[in-house]
Amino acid sequence: MRIMEKIISAQIALSPIESKNYINDINKALSIIKSHGLEYEINALSTTIIGEQAKVFELINVLFCELDKQTKFTLDIKMSNICGCANNKK
Repeated sequence: MRIMEKIISAQIALSPIESKNYINDINKALSIIKSHGLEYEINALSTTIIGEQAKVFELINVLFCELDKQTKFTLDIKMSNICGCANNKK
């Protein structure tokens, strides 16, 4: 039986800078998020992700590395060990 890792949430807001096509940059980010199999909610200005801590951190790393290949950007990330993390037990 696999012990479940700590569940965390991350609110991620991407701001492409000097982008030739910021819509493509945002769509690329959403595609990466959707492909990782984590729970997510897309909002007007950010996307919230909930999942096991290691998987959330892995997604953030992949997101940064892939976007770095195509545009300049800021990635604002707010992380929590309580918000949206109902499965956590101490």
